[in-house]
Amino acid sequence: MSNNCSPEPEKPTSSCCEPEQKTQQRPDFLLWISATLVLLSYLGHVFLNGQPSLPEWFVVITSGIYELINTMWWGLAMAVVFVGLLDRIPRDLVMSALGQGGTVKGIVRATFAGVMLDLCSHGILMVGTKLYERGASLGQLMAFLIASPWNSLSLTIILITLIGWGWTLAFVALSMVIGIITGIIFDRLVSAKVLPANPNAAVEQNAPTTNTAIAPQIVALLKQADYSPKAIGNLLWDGLKDSRMVFRWLLFGLLLATSIRAFVPTDTYQTLFGPTVAGLFLTLVVATIIEVCSEGSTPIAADILTRAAAPGNGFTFLMAGVATDYTEVMVIRDTTKSWKIALFLPLLILPQVLLVGYLLNQV
Repeated sequence: MSNNCSPEPEKPTSSCCEPEQKTQQRPDFLLWISATLVLLSYLGHVFLNGQPSLPEWFVVITSGIYELINTMWWGLAMAVVFVGLLDRIPRDLVMSALGQGGTVKGIVRATFAGVMLDLCSHGILMVGTKLYERGASLGQLMAFLIASPWNSLSLTIILITLIGWGWTLAFVALSMVIGIITGIIFDRLVSAKVLPANPNAAVEQNAPTTNTAIAPQIVALLKQADYSPKAIGNLLWDGLKDSRMVFRWLLFGLLLATSIRAFVPTDTYQTLFGPTVAGLFLTLVVATIIEVCSEGSTPIAADILTRAAAPGNGFTFLMAGVATDYTEVMVIRDTTKSWKIALFLPLLILPQVLLVGYLLNQV
Protein backbone atom coordinates (compact mmCIF):
# COMPACT_ATOMS: atom_id res chain seq x y z
CA MET A 1 0.00 0.00 0.00
CA SER A 2 1.14 3.55 -0.52
CA ASN A 3 0.23 6.87 1.02
CA ASN A 4 -0.15 10.28 -0.57
CA CYS A 5 3.30 11.51 0.33
CA SER A 6 5.65 12.56 -2.47
CA PRO A 7 9.17 12.20 -1.09
CA GLU A 8 12.24 13.31 -2.91
CA PRO A 9 13.82 10.30 -4.61
CA GLU A 10 17.27 10.82 -3.19
CA LYS A 11 16.20 10.97 0.46
CA PRO A 12 14.57 8.29 2.58
CA THR A 13 11.42 9.51 4.29
CA SER A 14 9.38 8.79 7.33
CA SER A 15 5.63 8.35 7.38
CA CYS A 16 5.25 12.11 7.63
CA CYS A 17 7.15 12.83 4.42
CA GLU A 18 10.09 14.41 6.22
CA PRO A 19 13.70 13.36 5.58
CA GLU A 20 15.10 11.10 8.25
CA GLN A 21 18.13 12.23 10.16
CA LYS A 22 21.30 10.28 9.42
CA THR A 23 23.00 11.23 12.66
CA GLN A 24 24.46 8.51 14.83
CA GLN A 25 22.17 7.90 17.81
CA ARG A 26 23.29 6.79 21.23
CA PRO A 27 21.99 3.49 22.60
CA ASP A 28 18.61 3.79 24.32
CA PHE A 29 19.83 2.86 27.80
CA LEU A 30 16.41 3.26 29.44
CA LEU A 31 14.85 0.86 26.96
CA TRP A 32 17.55 -1.81 27.12
CA ILE A 33 18.09 -1.69 30.88
CA SER A 34 14.34 -1.82 31.54
CA ALA A 35 13.86 -4.61 29.02
CA THR A 36 16.67 -6.63 30.58
CA LEU A 37 15.31 -6.24 34.12
CA VAL A 38 11.78 -7.12 33.00
CA LEU A 39 13.05 -10.23 31.19
CA LEU A 40 15.11 -11.33 34.20
CA SER A 41 12.12 -10.77 36.49
CA TYR A 42 9.85 -12.78 34.22
CA LEU A 43 12.33 -15.65 34.01
CA GLY A 44 12.95 -15.39 37.74
CA HIS A 45 9.28 -16.07 38.42
CA VAL A 46 9.21 -18.96 35.94
CA PHE A 47 12.27 -20.77 37.30
CA LEU A 48 12.40 -19.67 40.95
CA ASN A 49 8.71 -19.57 41.86
CA GLY A 50 8.08 -21.58 45.00
CA GLN A 51 11.60 -21.39 46.42
CA PRO A 52 11.23 -20.92 50.23
CA SER A 53 14.32 -18.75 50.73
CA LEU A 54 13.35 -15.92 48.37
CA PRO A 55 12.73 -12.44 49.85
CA GLU A 56 9.10 -11.37 49.82
CA TRP A 57 9.81 -8.24 47.80
CA PHE A 58 11.50 -10.34 45.11
CA VAL A 59 8.49 -12.64 44.90
CA VAL A 60 6.08 -9.71 44.61
CA ILE A 61 8.08 -7.96 41.89
CA THR A 62 8.75 -11.03 39.77
CA SER A 63 5.19 -12.34 40.09
CA GLY A 64 3.84 -8.88 39.26
CA ILE A 65 5.98 -8.64 36.12
CA TYR A 66 4.91 -12.17 35.14
CA GLU A 67 1.22 -11.38 35.65
CA LEU A 68 1.26 -8.04 33.82
CA ILE A 69 3.24 -9.32 30.83
CA ASN A 70 0.93 -12.32 30.46
CA THR A 71 -2.08 -10.00 30.64
CA MET A 72 -0.80 -7.28 28.33
CA TRP A 73 1.10 -9.10 25.61
CA TRP A 74 -1.80 -9.62 23.22
CA GLY A 75 -2.92 -5.99 23.45
CA LEU A 76 0.59 -4.75 22.77
CA ALA A 77 0.96 -7.19 19.87
CA MET A 78 -2.29 -5.93 18.35
CA ALA A 79 -1.05 -2.38 18.79
CA VAL A 80 2.11 -3.16 16.84
CA VAL A 81 -0.06 -4.49 14.01
CA PHE A 82 -2.29 -1.40 14.05
CA VAL A 83 0.74 0.92 14.04
CA GLY A 84 2.21 -0.94 11.07
CA LEU A 85 -1.12 -0.75 9.23
CA LEU A 86 -1.60 2.94 9.93
CA ASP A 87 1.83 3.63 8.47
CA ARG A 88 0.56 2.19 5.17
CA ILE A 89 -2.88 3.75 5.09
CA PRO A 90 -3.21 6.95 3.01
CA ARG A 91 -3.66 10.14 5.00
CA ASP A 92 -6.98 10.89 3.27
CA LEU A 93 -8.52 7.65 4.52
CA VAL A 94 -7.33 8.17 8.09
CA MET A 95 -8.67 11.69 8.20
CA SER A 96 -11.94 10.68 6.54
CA ALA A 97 -12.50 8.19 9.36
CA LEU A 98 -11.61 10.67 12.11
CA GLY A 99 -13.51 13.56 10.58
CA GLN A 100 -12.52 17.19 10.23
CA GLY A 101 -9.78 18.28 12.61
CA GLY A 102 -10.62 21.26 14.76
CA THR A 103 -14.36 20.46 14.79
CA VAL A 104 -16.66 19.00 17.44
CA LYS A 105 -17.76 16.27 15.03
CA GLY A 106 -14.17 15.23 14.44
CA ILE A 107 -13.53 15.05 18.18
CA VAL A 108 -16.67 12.97 18.76
CA ARG A 109 -15.66 10.56 16.01
CA ALA A 110 -12.14 10.28 17.45
CA THR A 111 -13.66 9.54 20.88
CA PHE A 112 -15.81 6.73 19.51
CA ALA A 113 -12.81 5.38 17.56
CA GLY A 114 -10.85 5.16 20.80
CA VAL A 115 -13.66 3.34 22.55
CA MET A 116 -14.09 0.82 19.73
CA LEU A 117 -10.43 -0.27 19.58
CA ASP A 118 -9.89 -3.28 21.87
CA LEU A 119 -6.40 -2.43 23.10
CA CYS A 120 -4.77 -1.80 26.46
CA SER A 121 -3.89 1.75 27.52
CA HIS A 122 -0.32 1.53 26.25
CA GLY A 123 -1.39 -0.16 23.05
CA ILE A 124 -3.90 2.61 22.37
CA LEU A 125 -1.14 5.14 23.07
CA MET A 126 0.97 3.70 20.27
CA VAL A 127 -1.95 3.91 17.84
CA GLY A 128 -2.81 7.45 18.99
CA THR A 129 0.70 8.75 18.34
CA LYS A 130 0.59 7.26 14.86
CA LEU A 131 -2.76 8.98 14.20
CA TYR A 132 -1.15 12.28 15.20
CA GLU A 133 1.66 11.61 12.74
CA ARG A 134 -0.99 10.99 10.09
CA GLY A 135 -2.51 14.43 10.64
CA ALA A 136 -5.13 14.19 13.42
CA SER A 137 -5.69 17.42 15.32
CA LEU A 138 -4.42 17.81 18.87
CA GLY A 139 -7.99 17.73 20.17
CA GLN A 140 -8.71 14.51 18.30
CA LEU A 141 -5.56 12.91 19.71
CA MET A 142 -6.49 13.83 23.29
CA ALA A 143 -10.12 12.72 22.93
CA PHE A 144 -8.94 9.44 21.40
CA LEU A 145 -6.51 8.75 24.26
CA ILE A 146 -8.72 9.89 27.14
CA ALA A 147 -11.82 7.89 26.18
CA SER A 148 -10.12 4.67 25.17
CA PRO A 149 -7.73 3.13 27.75
CA TRP A 150 -10.18 0.97 29.74
CA ASN A 151 -13.23 1.33 27.46
CA SER A 152 -12.21 -1.53 25.19
CA LEU A 153 -14.73 -4.33 24.71
CA SER A 154 -12.80 -6.89 26.73
CA LEU A 155 -12.18 -4.59 29.70
CA THR A 156 -15.76 -3.32 29.64
CA ILE A 157 -16.96 -6.90 29.97
CA ILE A 158 -14.53 -7.48 32.84
CA LEU A 159 -15.70 -4.32 34.57
CA ILE A 160 -19.34 -5.38 34.19
CA THR A 161 -18.58 -8.64 35.99
CA LEU A 162 -16.85 -6.72 38.78
CA ILE A 163 -19.16 -3.77 39.41
CA GLY A 164 -22.31 -4.43 37.35
CA TRP A 165 -23.94 -2.88 34.28
CA GLY A 166 -25.06 0.37 35.88
CA TRP A 167 -21.72 1.64 37.15
CA THR A 168 -19.87 0.34 34.09
CA LEU A 169 -22.09 2.20 31.61
CA ALA A 170 -21.89 5.32 33.79
CA PHE A 171 -18.10 5.16 33.84
CA VAL A 172 -17.93 4.65 30.06
CA ALA A 173 -20.32 7.52 29.31
CA LEU A 174 -18.64 9.93 31.72
CA SER A 175 -15.16 9.15 30.39
CA MET A 176 -16.39 9.84 26.84
CA VAL A 177 -17.88 13.16 27.94
CA ILE A 178 -14.58 14.16 29.55
CA GLY A 179 -12.72 13.10 26.41
CA ILE A 180 -14.95 15.20 24.16
CA ILE A 181 -14.81 18.27 26.43
CA THR A 182 -11.02 18.02 26.75
CA GLY A 183 -10.60 17.56 23.00
CA ILE A 184 -12.68 20.66 22.29
CA ILE A 185 -10.62 22.68 24.78
CA PHE A 186 -7.33 21.52 23.24
CA ASP A 187 -8.45 22.48 19.73
CA ARG A 188 -9.63 25.87 20.98
CA LEU A 189 -6.24 26.45 22.60
CA VAL A 190 -4.58 25.58 19.30
CA SER A 191 -6.85 28.04 17.47
CA ALA A 192 -5.92 30.70 20.00
CA LYS A 193 -2.22 29.83 19.42
CA VAL A 194 -1.76 28.97 23.09
CA LEU A 195 -0.67 25.48 22.02
CA PRO A 196 1.12 24.55 18.79
CA ALA A 197 -0.86 22.92 15.98
CA ASN A 198 -0.02 19.50 14.58
CA PRO A 199 2.81 20.06 12.06
CA ASN A 200 1.87 16.81 10.33
CA ALA A 201 -1.49 18.14 9.17
CA ALA A 202 -1.57 18.16 5.38
CA VAL A 203 -3.79 21.22 5.15
CA GLU A 204 -5.29 23.93 7.28
CA GLN A 205 -8.02 22.81 9.66
CA ASN A 206 -10.78 24.75 7.90
CA ALA A 207 -10.09 23.27 4.47
CA PRO A 208 -12.81 20.80 3.39
CA THR A 209 -10.64 17.72 2.79
CA THR A 210 -12.22 14.99 4.92
CA ASN A 211 -15.61 14.58 3.24
CA THR A 212 -14.53 11.79 0.89
CA ALA A 213 -16.57 8.60 1.26
CA ILE A 214 -14.71 6.02 3.36
CA ALA A 215 -16.07 2.75 1.93
CA PRO A 216 -14.72 3.14 -1.64
CA GLN A 217 -11.30 4.05 -0.27
CA ILE A 218 -11.22 0.93 1.92
CA VAL A 219 -12.28 -1.32 -0.96
CA ALA A 220 -9.61 0.13 -3.24
CA LEU A 221 -6.97 -0.20 -0.52
CA LEU A 222 -7.82 -3.86 0.12
CA LYS A 223 -7.60 -4.65 -3.58
CA GLN A 224 -4.17 -3.02 -3.90
CA ALA A 225 -2.73 -4.50 -0.68
CA ASP A 226 0.18 -6.93 -0.75
CA TYR A 227 -0.62 -10.03 1.33
CA SER A 228 2.64 -11.88 0.77
CA PRO A 229 4.55 -13.20 3.82
CA LYS A 230 7.34 -10.71 3.13
CA ALA A 231 4.91 -7.77 3.12
CA ILE A 232 3.30 -8.95 6.35
CA GLY A 233 6.73 -9.37 7.93
CA ASN A 234 7.71 -5.85 6.90
CA LEU A 235 4.46 -4.52 8.36
CA LEU A 236 5.12 -6.15 11.72
CA TRP A 237 8.75 -5.01 11.77
CA ASP A 238 7.81 -1.41 10.95
CA GLY A 239 5.11 -1.46 13.62
CA LEU A 240 7.59 -2.75 16.18
CA LYS A 241 10.16 -0.09 15.31
CA ASP A 242 7.60 2.71 15.48
CA SER A 243 6.39 1.42 18.87
CA ARG A 244 9.84 1.61 20.42
CA MET A 245 9.20 4.94 22.12
CA VAL A 246 6.23 3.58 24.06
CA PHE A 247 7.89 0.28 24.98
CA ARG A 248 10.72 2.26 26.56
CA TRP A 249 8.43 3.93 29.09
CA LEU A 250 6.11 0.95 29.46
CA LEU A 251 8.87 -1.40 30.58
CA PHE A 252 10.22 1.16 33.02
CA GLY A 253 6.66 1.64 34.29
CA LEU A 254 6.25 -2.08 34.91
CA LEU A 255 9.35 -2.07 37.10
CA LEU A 256 8.13 0.97 39.01
CA ALA A 257 4.61 -0.38 39.52
CA THR A 258 5.73 -3.78 40.78
CA SER A 259 8.29 -2.18 43.09
CA ILE A 260 5.51 -0.09 44.67
CA ARG A 261 3.42 -3.22 45.04
CA ALA A 262 6.30 -4.86 46.88
CA PHE A 263 6.65 -2.12 49.47
CA VAL A 264 3.06 -0.80 49.87
CA PRO A 265 0.64 -3.19 51.65
CA THR A 266 -2.44 -4.19 49.66
CA ASP A 267 -4.72 -3.59 52.65
CA THR A 268 -3.95 0.13 52.38
CA TYR A 269 -6.15 0.33 49.28
CA GLN A 270 -9.09 -1.14 51.19
CA THR A 271 -8.91 1.03 54.31
CA LEU A 272 -7.94 4.52 53.18
CA PHE A 273 -9.95 5.02 49.96
CA GLY A 274 -13.35 5.78 51.46
CA PRO A 275 -15.94 8.10 49.79
CA THR A 276 -14.51 11.25 51.38
CA VAL A 277 -12.65 14.22 50.01
CA ALA A 278 -9.47 12.92 51.66
CA GLY A 279 -10.04 9.47 50.14
CA LEU A 280 -10.64 11.02 46.73
CA PHE A 281 -7.37 12.95 46.81
CA LEU A 282 -5.50 9.93 48.17
CA THR A 283 -6.82 7.95 45.21
CA LEU A 284 -5.53 10.67 42.92
CA VAL A 285 -2.09 10.50 44.53
CA VAL A 286 -1.92 6.71 44.23
CA ALA A 287 -3.16 6.76 40.62
CA THR A 288 -0.43 9.29 39.87
CA ILE A 289 2.31 7.19 41.45
CA ILE A 290 1.30 3.72 40.29
CA GLU A 291 1.98 2.96 36.63
CA VAL A 292 -0.25 0.07 35.54
CA CYS A 293 -1.77 -0.93 32.25
CA SER A 294 -5.54 -0.77 31.93
CA GLU A 295 -5.84 -4.48 32.71
CA GLY A 296 -4.16 -3.82 36.05
CA SER A 297 -6.04 -0.63 36.94
CA THR A 298 -9.52 -2.05 36.25
CA PRO A 299 -9.55 -4.63 39.10
CA ILE A 300 -8.05 -2.09 41.53
CA ALA A 301 -10.71 0.47 40.63
CA ALA A 302 -13.43 -2.15 41.03
CA ASP A 303 -12.02 -3.08 44.43
CA ILE A 304 -12.11 0.56 45.53
CA LEU A 305 -15.76 0.78 44.46
CA THR A 306 -16.94 -2.46 46.05
CA ARG A 307 -14.86 -2.70 49.24
CA ALA A 308 -14.48 1.00 50.05
CA ALA A 309 -17.99 1.87 48.75
CA ALA A 310 -16.48 4.78 46.82
CA PRO A 311 -17.57 4.77 43.15
CA GLY A 312 -16.13 8.23 42.59
CA ASN A 313 -12.74 7.06 43.82
CA GLY A 314 -12.88 4.07 41.48
CA PHE A 315 -13.67 6.34 38.54
CA THR A 316 -10.92 8.73 39.60
CA PHE A 317 -8.39 5.90 39.77
CA LEU A 318 -9.20 4.89 36.19
CA MET A 319 -9.23 8.39 34.73
CA ALA A 320 -6.49 10.03 36.78
CA GLY A 321 -4.13 7.29 35.68
CA VAL A 322 -4.70 8.46 32.12
CA ALA A 323 -4.10 12.11 32.96
CA THR A 324 -1.07 11.71 35.22
CA ASP A 325 0.50 8.59 33.74
CA TYR A 326 4.13 9.58 33.14
CA THR A 327 4.29 7.11 30.25
CA GLU A 328 1.51 8.97 28.49
CA VAL A 329 2.92 12.40 29.36
CA MET A 330 6.39 11.50 28.11
CA VAL A 331 5.14 9.86 24.91
CA ILE A 332 2.92 12.85 24.13
CA ARG A 333 5.90 15.11 24.73
CA ASP A 334 8.08 13.00 22.41
CA THR A 335 5.35 12.84 19.77
CA THR A 336 4.38 16.52 19.76
CA LYS A 337 7.87 17.83 20.68
CA SER A 338 6.14 20.07 23.23
CA TRP A 339 6.34 19.95 27.03
CA LYS A 340 3.53 22.48 27.12
CA ILE A 341 1.09 20.12 25.39
CA ALA A 342 2.12 17.20 27.58
CA LEU A 343 1.61 19.16 30.81
CA PHE A 344 -1.74 20.57 29.66
CA LEU A 345 -3.08 16.99 29.63
CA PRO A 346 -3.30 16.62 33.46
CA LEU A 347 -4.04 20.34 33.86
CA LEU A 348 -7.27 20.05 31.84
CA ILE A 349 -8.40 16.54 32.79
CA LEU A 350 -7.85 16.39 36.54
CA PRO A 351 -10.37 19.12 37.55
CA GLN A 352 -13.06 17.37 35.52
CA VAL A 353 -12.19 13.95 36.96
CA LEU A 354 -12.18 15.18 40.56
CA LEU A 355 -15.53 16.94 40.09
CA VAL A 356 -17.16 13.85 38.59
CA GLY A 357 -15.56 11.63 41.25
CA TYR A 358 -16.90 13.82 44.05
CA LEU A 359 -20.43 13.80 42.57
CA LEU A 360 -20.37 10.02 42.11
CA ASN A 361 -19.44 9.57 45.78
CA GLN A 362 -22.57 11.51 46.72
CA VAL A 363 -24.87 9.10 44.84
